[in-house]
Amino acid sequence: MNKRTLLYIFGAALLLSAAPVLSRASQQSSAQTSTAASGTTIAKKKKASSKSKRKPKVKGQTAPTPDRIKDIQAALQKDGSYEGEPTGKWDVATMDAMKKYQDKIGVTPTGKIDAVSLNKLGLGSDTAGKGAPVPAAPSSAAPADPPAK
Repeated sequence: MNKRTLLYIFGAALLLSAAPVLSRASQQSSAQTSTAASGTTIAKKKKASSKSKRKPKVKGQTAPTPDRIKDIQAALQKDGSYEGEPTGKWDVATMDAMKKYQDKIGVTPTGKIDAVSLNKLGLGSDTAGKGAPVPAAPSSAAPADPPAK
């Protein structure tokens, strides 16, 4: 058998296996809205709530503001990597200056803003680029493990 024939057979098998599920679902939805001949009503399907049950998407890193870019340009200018006045725009000159600075400090020169470069420029936080946050130790009365010898 060739690939096409196998794909047709596989597709037909999938359709046949899904058919009972689909027909059962359509029967249930029509039965929920109908009224029986004896006068009793069948429970109607609840309305979907307007609130979404999905978790909100985690927001990724946002682009730096023009003021933040000016701060970075000023720090690069102070270092001697950036020539000109800070504009607040991440342009080619700023990217080149960042590459030059990254090469100078021993980081792969990508020209992109990263935690290590910002820390070396004095613009980063103390924990940026050093790994995942570590949860605070529990404040229980249990003694800590003795140090390894």
